[in-house]
Parts: sequence; C-alpha cells; structure tokens
Amino acid sequence: MQHDTILGPVAARAEALNDGYRNHAAIAVLRRALSDPAVGRVALVSSFGAESVVLLHMISVLDRSTPVLFIDTQMLFAETLAYQAEVAAQLGLSDVRTIRARPEALAAHDPDRLLHKADTDACCALRKTEPLERALEPFDAWITGRKRFQGQTRSHLDFFENEGDKRLKVNPLAHWRPDDVQDYMINNRLPRHPLVAKGYPSIGCAPCTSRVKDGEDPRAGRWRGQDKEECGIHFVDGKLVRGPAADDRPQEHKEPPMNVIVTDTGFAADDRGEEFQPPEETGAAALDLGPDADVSTLIGRLEGVEAIRIAFPAFSDGRGFTMARRLRMMGFTGRLRAAGHVIADQYAMARRAGFDEVEITPELARRQPWEQWQARADWRAHDYQSRLRGAG
Repeated sequence: MQHDTILGPVAARAEALNDGYRNHAAIAVLRRALSDPAVGRVALVSSFGAESVVLLHMISVLDRSTPVLFIDTQMLFAETLAYQAEVAAQLGLSDVRTIRARPEALAAHDPDRLLHKADTDACCALRKTEPLERALEPFDAWITGRKRFQGQTRSHLDFFENEGDKRLKVNPLAHWRPDDVQDYMINNRLPRHPLVAKGYPSIGCAPCTSRVKDGEDPRAGRWRGQDKEECGIHFVDGKLVRGPAADDRPQEHKEPPMNVIVTDTGFAADDRGEEFQPPEETGAAALDLGPDADVSTLIGRLEGVEAIRIAFPAFSDGRGFTMARRLRMMGFTGRLRAAGHVIADQYAMARRAGFDEVEITPELARRQPWEQWQARADWRAHDYQSRLRGAG
C-alpha cells in the first residue's frame, strides 16, 4: 500500500517531526506519536525483552488499545514467552498481536530448525524481517525501544526515522541511558525479564544469545563471534538505518567537563566560588543536604546562609522536593539548588517546590539540552512565592 499519498513524503515528515519534538521527553514523544496526524497509523513492535516493559508500560498509560506486534520466531527462550504473557496481562494491553513466519516458508527454508547455524542473516530474514514487514503493512509508523547506548550502530539515533520512504520509525527512548531505564522500572515497580538476573542484558532468540561478561557491551551476547549487530528489522534495502552524523564540532564549542547549572535563562557554569559545606558546619554560607537530612535542625540557623544544595540520589526520589518546600516555609530566601538525578520532566516541579536551579552532569546536559528543560511546563503561576502571597 502507499503510505505517503495522504500524509506526504516520509522523509519530509521525519525531518519536520524531529524539528518539532527534538526537545521533548520520551513520554511526550510517545504521546505525540500516538496522536499526531503527521505520524499516522502506528503500532509498537516489542520483543518483550530485557527493557521492553518500559515502553509497554508507557503505552498502557497512554492508550492500552495501541496495537503491539510481538514477533515469535519460534526460537525464543521459554522465559520470554512466559514473560510476554505476564506483562501483557499485568498492563492490560488489549491488542497484542503475535507475529510468526508462514508455516510453508519454514517448511521450505528451515525444516530442521538449523538454518541459524549456517546463515544467521537468512534465519533472521525468515523468522523476523519478513513476518514483521507483513504485519506492518497496514501501518504508517512503528515504535521501537532502540537507544543510543546500545551499540555503535545505534549511537546517533533520532526520535523519528525515515524507513526507506515506506513508513516512519519512532524511537522515544533514543536518548535514554541505562540508569534512566532502571530508574523507570524501579519507580513503576515493573516486572523484570527473568533472564536479566542470569546475565542476559539483551535477549533475542535462544540459539543466538549468550551471557554477557562484566564490562562487555550489553549487546555483546547477541550473535557472539559474528560480524553482526542487528537482526535485520532495522535495515532498509540491506543497509542499516542511521541517525544524524556524529558531533564533530571543535572541543571548544562543546560542553565543558564540569557540572552544568540549569536556570530559566539557560545552561551555565557554577558561579559560586565558595564550597558547599555539611549542615554541621556552623556559620557556613552554603550548605549541602543529603536526601534524608532533617531540615528542622536548621531552624534559627538560616540567617547568613546564602545557598543550600539538596541531593537527589534518583529521579524517583521525591524527598528533596518536600525539603525545599519546608525550607521556603521556614523563611529561607537564599538560593536553593537541586543536584543529582533530576531530569527535564521534573524541572517545573523543582521550580514550584522552591528550587532556583538544578545541577546536572555534562552527560545529561547533552542528552537533554536546555530547550527540553524550558519546554516542560509553565510553573511560574504556581511557584512557592505566589502561594505564600496567597496569589491565584
């Protein structure tokens, strides 16, 4: 079928969508992908592998009726099949479609189930690529869980890709790091694939997946010993679909190797010349508070304190927001800084709680540029100063 007669050329749509959503967080990209007319009819393709539950959970929150295409190669681990049934039931996904190779194709090309030993590419084409292409025929776009950290072939992914001028490929988690995935799973109490605990951070078909050693790339266990990194479903006309070119700017134009301070006016270097001190230091102008600090011990000691930094050990840890509100209610008027695992989606919450700024690593600043922080939400009408004044 022709996918672009109504929606327009796929390449132009991919470029426009990336321009429009480049500074959005993963859940926002996914929400728009499910509703934006420029994306069209969309399905999520899921392996129900080690990290698949993240996107599946997001889908269950946004629209449980979204079609989910599960490719059963009939060579999967038994644990994967059990996990697929468990996750689909737990999340209430109402349109999970199991995709398999045609029986006549298997009989003709792999009757003894040994094709993978002679030609892994042919096996992937038979059991994954062709069945998926058939299942995607009614759709204008499909959603994947690919991420830049998953190997060199994925290191420059963008949110939207042109798949051979046939359809869009959507990668909401492209900019996520391993910690983002783990934090999301912990925060939402999501079930883990049972093989992850046994040393399988990336899970495919049983014959072609092995355990990964400490320090290896997470996908090192896929097709071990072969010059192969992808199963074929992320290729078009035999060529890997890549994102934009690597950043080759001179070093002086890149972010400096120091933590970045996020404010309403952009990214900046830390302008404080004085070190933050532990709360036990009386007379200190800047204090460092851990996530479990008791701010009531600072009653009567806030005069002369110019700045307080509160640590966030994980983005799912909200204790720092409560501490900031209490400090403002106690009358603290100096600078409040949130530091650590705070992401762009939480910027509005941080500002409403009373924080003036957020301290992040250069790595997070690269993954979530300033525009993402500014695009979150309009917090200004709801900040702590307005509430204390009784403003609406």
